[in-house]
Amino acid sequence: MITQIFAAVALCASVGCSVAAESETTVSAAGVTLKSVSVTFPESDRRFPGGANAKAINSNCLICHSSGMVLYQPRLSPTAWGEEVAKMRKTYGAPAPDESVAAIVDYLSGLDPQD
Repeated sequence: MITQIFAAVALCASVGCSVAAESETTVSAAGVTLKSVSVTFPESDRRFPGGANAKAINSNCLICHSSGMVLYQPRLSPTAWGEEVAKMRKTYGAPAPDESVAAIVDYLSGLDPQD
């Protein structure tokens, strides 16, 4: 849970989201106080370009990643992309269903990195 909080804070800082403190909830335990806030992330209509598997990656990966960020990654093998997708699902809780994993890995391993 702490990892998810830190990931959200880092993402928020990197993309310039806004944080509103209208209805804060404060929880304290063991000398630590956490304060909830409402976060509004910027929206984009940019999608991954066509291809048979674009629907799987657009439906599952844009929840956390911009297409631009992914399209500028170095070329990886299908095995390496499979490990990355597994990490996103297991470590970060990406909600991609099992039946979408092969399509996502296939799409990612077929990308030509952008300049």
